[in-house]
Amino acid sequence: MCSHGDKAAEEASPSSVSIMNASPDSELTVTIGATVPTGFEHTAAEEVQEKIGVDARISRDRGRIYFPVTTDKLSEVHHLRSVDNLFVVVKEYDQYQFKESKEETLMELQELASKLPWTNALEVWKLNRTLKKKKSYRKGGNATKAKPADTGVCDAAEQQETAQELSAAEGDTKDAPDVESHQQEAAPEDKPIKFRVTCNRAGDKHSFSSNEAARDFGGAVQEFFQWKADMTKFDIEVLLNIHNEEMVVGIALTEESLHRRNISHFGPTTLRSTLCYGMLRLCKLQPSDVVLDPMCGTGAIPLEGAIEFNSSFYIAGDNNDMAVNRTLNNICHIQKRRADKGSPPSSTPLLPVASPFHFMLSSTQIMGSRKKNWDLYPSCLREMARVCRPGSGKAVLLTQDKKCFSKAISRMGGLWKKLHTVWVNVGGLHAGVYLLKRTAGVFGQTPEDVHESPGRVYKQTDEKDDG
Repeated sequence: MCSHGDKAAEEASPSSVSIMNASPDSELTVTIGATVPTGFEHTAAEEVQEKIGVDARISRDRGRIYFPVTTDKLSEVHHLRSVDNLFVVVKEYDQYQFKESKEETLMELQELASKLPWTNALEVWKLNRTLKKKKSYRKGGNATKAKPADTGVCDAAEQQETAQELSAAEGDTKDAPDVESHQQEAAPEDKPIKFRVTCNRAGDKHSFSSNEAARDFGGAVQEFFQWKADMTKFDIEVLLNIHNEEMVVGIALTEESLHRRNISHFGPTTLRSTLCYGMLRLCKLQPSDVVLDPMCGTGAIPLEGAIEFNSSFYIAGDNNDMAVNRTLNNICHIQKRRADKGSPPSSTPLLPVASPFHFMLSSTQIMGSRKKNWDLYPSCLREMARVCRPGSGKAVLLTQDKKCFSKAISRMGGLWKKLHTVWVNVGGLHAGVYLLKRTAGVFGQTPEDVHESPGRVYKQTDEKDDG
């Protein structure tokens, strides 16, 4: 266990971390943690290097990266396209030795609160408040959702009362609501700071639950700072992320996930904007490239591309009228938002087309009935190969039906070459993102172009595999 002596506790005293009077005269260098779509950690690290100019470290806990940053670049961090949530690290423990006894472990967490170096993290939190836009709603717990993990959020006031009765406290903790109205952005100086502690825990060798950790650690934080516990209208969200023996204490810098930036009209299969960015980045788009999404749904992929990779041309299509309407509404929403900011309308071409497309040039997603996929996947791959330029066309396909797609692509060796596969977690479902490149083979002159009842061939193959 990493511990601090009396000197560390003195340095972290409440007087040295006064929130309202904290105003750093010089730039601070702190460690920022970011949650990213699982599987796209390397993509996020590349973006950090490209836009912030620092090297990011990928956590052993999938879906997180860490990187150093100076306070003058804090606003640039919020403009990263591949990250969902941000937090500033208070202290990180690579090998935290948890006690076998639950009571001893919880007692150590209580003692830890007064020994942590809070000063720089709280100053960054205060600076971050001046950069954030005022929002009418605060999303509870968005900054800390882990997958798959045990998540606990606990009222520190209740935690403190029941800390002496651990045997009866386990069933008394309750989770906070997901969404709660937040009426003011900054707390007046004459009002106490409101906070909550959220614990994300992953691992099966812990003797305690997330709620118990959040309860006891939160009670100690409340006693140390004399803050007021509030599960919904909080000013500060303290994070306690535990993954096996790795533990990170942090302070959230985002109120809601940054992946909500583009979409106002959602559909049943709307992708996160951060996941769309990762898929588009796999293409390594060049100026004048044409990107076609024939199953656009709400337009998440072409919208993200038109905003971030605006040197390419985007076409969105769907054979569902409701999907086309949602895409149009999302385009109008973004244009209105730009107008409200005083920014000129985007000149990037993005055309929603109300007719079905069965091909793509750079990016799309494929989801649907597993039974129908045996006909859909070969047909889509064949049609995309017909349209894509031989030798240079690319396809990025997302599907959960990995078995069907693998067999489909194995039968398309004369038309497509698989370059890379990224395994992702989409809403708790394990899926694959496949990057394909069009071969130089001429369409119509390869065995893959023969239309000999592809559905029957694949169904027979599937039956043999099931048998």
